[in-house]
Amino acid sequence: MKRILYILHAILLSGVTAIAQQRPPAISSPEVHPDQSITFKYFSRKAQKVTLNGEFLKSPVALTKDTSGVWSVTVPPVKPDIYPYSFTVDSVQLADPSNTYIFANERFKRSIVDVPGDQPLIHSLQNVPHGKVSYRYYKSGTLGTTRQLLIYTPPGFNPNGKTKYPVLYLIHGGSDTEETWTTVGRANLIADNLIAQGKAKPMLIVMPYGNVRPAPMPDFTKDMVADIVPFVEANYPVNKDSKSRAVAGFSVGGGQTLNIGLTNTDKFAYICSYAPYTATEEFQKNFTNWSPDAAKINSQLKLFTISVGIDDFLYEPVKKNIAMFEEKKIKTKSYIVPGGHTWMNCKQYLATTLQELFK
Repeated sequence: MKRILYILHAILLSGVTAIAQQRPPAISSPEVHPDQSITFKYFSRKAQKVTLNGEFLKSPVALTKDTSGVWSVTVPPVKPDIYPYSFTVDSVQLADPSNTYIFANERFKRSIVDVPGDQPLIHSLQNVPHGKVSYRYYKSGTLGTTRQLLIYTPPGFNPNGKTKYPVLYLIHGGSDTEETWTTVGRANLIADNLIAQGKAKPMLIVMPYGNVRPAPMPDFTKDMVADIVPFVEANYPVNKDSKSRAVAGFSVGGGQTLNIGLTNTDKFAYICSYAPYTATEEFQKNFTNWSPDAAKINSQLKLFTISVGIDDFLYEPVKKNIAMFEEKKIKTKSYIVPGGHTWMNCKQYLATTLQELFK
């Protein structure tokens, strides 16, 4: 009997040992150090090559592997901000499996690293009153389906109160989702901080999903005007005049902003386009051989801005679009800043915009 128990114990012990050998070691990645340098780690005994890609790097850097199968690299101090990054493991792009902070995107598999500054940045979580982000569903008659959007309501918001608020309709980039403006753009925290500082008006921020495929992409303009705006105005205490509505967006969403706003200046008095991508059929249809009533549009618009970075791959076409609007005598305020086509720039565009809306 003792011999049998001994054999069973040995079998059980060998099984536990085998499982322990298969289980990856507990690793922490990324680790942001006090000097803003960052250590990244990835576990794989079989991988042949692992590299780190990040918008804080000029080019990918290689990780080195230790005897336990943990690959790692420490990059020099990084300017405080929020950055997307990913690993390339034997030619396959992967998000960091040790990091739950994932970039909301339908094409790129990336994670996010938050590098804090010595002083809180405009997107940082600060000790101020906070608004609320709600996930809502609305019926889109345009698209014949039910869709999701996110709505930020400011601190102190009372859905049954007498206060009525203005609304910013905020659109994400091309392969992003309705969650990207909060997970990466930190729109809610930027609004919290600016409202607390008295630099921005309390407002609702509505973040819809801008991809309507397989429907034609121009249907998003129809969805915004016919379905999203009416849904918000039927369910929230908001002002319903054009001077209480703004539309803004980044990249593809910046192009959608131009299409939505400039074809509906009676509905949106504030139009703010961030590094707009305009190589679309909808934009060409709307603005090729465009003969606007500039005096009427300028009287309807309180603010029309276009922002872009000088290292943005869209810099030249955006400059041409700015020149085109100015040639048409549309009052255009441009923000040309350092940097590229990044969410680091995008957060700054939003922070600037929020201080100019509904004033």
